[in-house]
Amino acid sequence: MLIPISWLAEYVDLEPGTTGAEVAQALVSVGFEEESLGAEMITGPVVVGRVLSAEPEPQKNGKTINWCQVDVGEANGTGEPQGIVCGAHNFGPGDLVVVSLPGAVLAGGFAISERKTYGHLSAGMICSPSELGLGDEHDGIIVLPEFLGAEAAHLEPGTDALPLLGLDSETIEVNVTPDRGYAMSLRGLAREYAHVTGGSFRDPADLPVDEPAGPGLPVVLEDASPIRGVPGCDRYIVRTVRGVDPQAPTPRWMAKRLTDAGVRTHGLVVDVTNYVMLALGQPLHAFDAAAVSTGITVRRAEPGEELVTLDDKTRVLDAEDLVITSGGRPVALAGVMGGKHSEVGEGTTDVVLESAHFDAVSVARTARRHRLVSDASKRYERRVDPGVAPAAAQLAVDLLVEHGGGTAEAAFTEVDDTVEPEGFAFDTGLPSRLVGVDYPRETVLGRLGQIGCRIEGATGTSEHGTVTVTPPTWRPDLTGPAHLVEEVARLEGYDQIPSVLPQAPGGGGLTTAQRRRRILADLLADAGLHQAVTLPMTSADRWDALGYPEDDPRREALRLHNPLSAEEPFLRTELLQTLVAVVRRNLARGQRSSAVYELGRVFGTSGDAVAPVQEVGVEPSAEMLEQLAVAVPPQPHHAAAIIAGEWERQGWWGGARRADWSDAVEQVLTVARRLQVPVGLEQAQRAPWHPGRCARIVLEDGTTLGYAGELHPQLVAGLELPERTVAWEVDADLLISRSPEVSTHVDFSDQPQSYVDVALVTDVSVPARRIAEVLREGAGELLESVEMFDRYSGEQVGEGRVSTAWRLTFRAPDRTLTGDEVNTARDAAIARAVDELGAEHRG
Repeated sequence: MLIPISWLAEYVDLEPGTTGAEVAQALVSVGFEEESLGAEMITGPVVVGRVLSAEPEPQKNGKTINWCQVDVGEANGTGEPQGIVCGAHNFGPGDLVVVSLPGAVLAGGFAISERKTYGHLSAGMICSPSELGLGDEHDGIIVLPEFLGAEAAHLEPGTDALPLLGLDSETIEVNVTPDRGYAMSLRGLAREYAHVTGGSFRDPADLPVDEPAGPGLPVVLEDASPIRGVPGCDRYIVRTVRGVDPQAPTPRWMAKRLTDAGVRTHGLVVDVTNYVMLALGQPLHAFDAAAVSTGITVRRAEPGEELVTLDDKTRVLDAEDLVITSGGRPVALAGVMGGKHSEVGEGTTDVVLESAHFDAVSVARTARRHRLVSDASKRYERRVDPGVAPAAAQLAVDLLVEHGGGTAEAAFTEVDDTVEPEGFAFDTGLPSRLVGVDYPRETVLGRLGQIGCRIEGATGTSEHGTVTVTPPTWRPDLTGPAHLVEEVARLEGYDQIPSVLPQAPGGGGLTTAQRRRRILADLLADAGLHQAVTLPMTSADRWDALGYPEDDPRREALRLHNPLSAEEPFLRTELLQTLVAVVRRNLARGQRSSAVYELGRVFGTSGDAVAPVQEVGVEPSAEMLEQLAVAVPPQPHHAAAIIAGEWERQGWWGGARRADWSDAVEQVLTVARRLQVPVGLEQAQRAPWHPGRCARIVLEDGTTLGYAGELHPQLVAGLELPERTVAWEVDADLLISRSPEVSTHVDFSDQPQSYVDVALVTDVSVPARRIAEVLREGAGELLESVEMFDRYSGEQVGEGRVSTAWRLTFRAPDRTLTGDEVNTARDAAIARAVDELGAEHRG
């Protein structure tokens, strides 16, 4: 917002010589952002001149110019008359005018210099109001007695004209954040400046307000569909001024203030409404009284209703739009823009003034829906003080009566359904505790009183305690104790808050799961795999390419409403769904081999649970939080890897070797051993793996951890991967959850080992893992390890039977085992296998 310093000084005390930079710095200290700092827009010699002669000279283009001799006193350094070419004709010899001499810089950076034009050397310019930023008039130049009044007739040539015209003041611009709508006015900014400097604040809204002598124009407020339960309009004041002179000019001082504030002048009535809006922050609207003679109704629009707004655009209204209507038809978009057919025109003499309070959300939605942002909507969106509406209407009426010659009707209408702000309890010691600065009780109460809060329950004691605080109507952003704490800290000065580094609490660091995931990632990187990080989006085509059956649960994936790509609308249920694309891309770019892994999240579904939609600005209830928690889908971490092509490169040490299914299995087993999680292997059939070369990795309780092996040859061909590509994927969260938090170790024994080999014939359906478990259980504590070193199936063992050979290693921690001890343990192991597995011992 642009702030003319001279205007600001009318509402708050400024020390003599205060510059715009100092005012800006004061406002920055209480949280505003300085946008720009404009010193004098017009610089250089701009003086009073007396026209000595003006000789008309017709030109070939049909235009007539005046060759003038102008007395500018000693301002030109010679005292001689200044020769100036002027195209205006509203002046003559003897008139006092405003002359910009060579070296002056006018509004917009227009520099004045001597130049030859129309056959003369023109040494300056006689100025019009528009050239000095004093209005839009450019047909005639400024004749000072007409512009400033009769007292200007006694001015001497050469007198500095800038202070006479109010052009020596500065203008600054500050950015007002959306939560501080009260500062979108000179009233609000003057109050803020007074908070900083302690200067006296003079409230422009503190003026006598007329009481209605009776009912005026009928006003009805209707809202059948309030947005978020808030009525679209809760206060509406209508004042009528009759007999306004449509030709009455806007006072020069008012036009100057509007121009300095960045608002164009449009005629007295509109200029008055804009002036009041800038001064008090209350948007006003002026209707031609004839267009609303039947009364005013504020309601929601009917779907499909149309309104031609002041910008000459026909707008189709929405049922959510709040409109001002008269005679059953819309005449304005409430709080946004007026209608073309009810505007104040050149012949309007009777004016109806609207001063209302509209809901911020309603105005904001209408403005965005119609892409129509106005000075009024900017203020309503940031919430306008409902308490200032009567004063704003009164000030506008007074200005129209004074400068437009109108007469205010004593009867007028005011509908007031506003609700007074509610008070809340506040502990005066809270600012000190939250900010870390000692704010005495009297300081806290004093600052709250400065911003207009009403305080109840305060005692004379200096001890902190609880009081009841009711915010003023112009601060709807103050709704709880935290906001008051911020106000105290802001007004006392953010620079008074010491910079203190927070002390980290003890026991911080990575969680156990995070440390385990890092171990897992390091192991895979050490094994020669490259880490990949992929986006979690996938497609049904990818599921088809990986051979998932139609009823596969992995196809039950979450669909995104707004995916990054319409081709990948689902969240992955396995890492391989996205990791395979990385391998294909690497190979397509010339890599002969690719070995990558990923550690990331996969996504399940939350069943029929649906996340409720929380209304903005309302704290969710405990029940809603529970519903949200239930609706959040499971998102476990998985780990996966793909090895395509050569696993061991060719070199002087030998030829290249491709990875096979056992490499994939061994990587998983290595990770499990490092995390001290016992796992076993079972043969499995699962897409996308080769049915005969796929291992299911299981935990001790039989829970599936993941799968590893060689990918199906048909899928490999379809994906254009190298032959015998292998892959694995496991549930990393499940693996980590079974890993002990404290690592355990087994002391090495210095006693000698004893080895025994055992061959057993079992059904082919018995997993090798199960045979190892049974042998370990039967052999007892002396068994150190059991390893399978051979497997045979054929005619010698019979159909459906398989022979496996196992090496049992025995060792005692404190002695050398005897042969009898070893044999006893071996026999116990064999007996257990015979009893539980139906095994046959081959001698």
